[in-house]
Amino acid sequence: MNKAIATTNAPAAIGPYSQGIAAGNTAYISGQLPIVPATGEFAGADIASQTRQSLLNLKAILEANGMTMSDVVKTTVLLADIAEFAAMNAVYAEFFAQPYPARAAYQVANLPKGAKVEIEAIAVK
Repeated sequence: MNKAIATTNAPAAIGPYSQGIAAGNTAYISGQLPIVPATGEFAGADIASQTRQSLLNLKAILEANGMTMSDVVKTTVLLADIAEFAAMNAVYAEFFAQPYPARAAYQVANLPKGAKVEIEAIAVK
């Protein structure tokens, strides 16, 4: 049985989707934009601050499901500019320890609200 994961510590869904879905011992976390939940604004204009906020949002949703970042097995990182990959990666490395999750990273034409990054995840407890 699927259960929606929801927390006020991450931005509310802005469409017909859940922040996350728990399906048994697996959680599927929707793509997280770099929105500060308290203000509804981006954490900053640079890739580092936006990556950090996207990951903080992802972490908050995991915690609402009794999980941690160490439960993450796969992420997908969407970047507005692949040239910012190294700067994103430096912040990303602060949130994960070995064994690191599997990951894909792509440059996309556009992200919602003009974000520089969006990150989704799959976690297993």
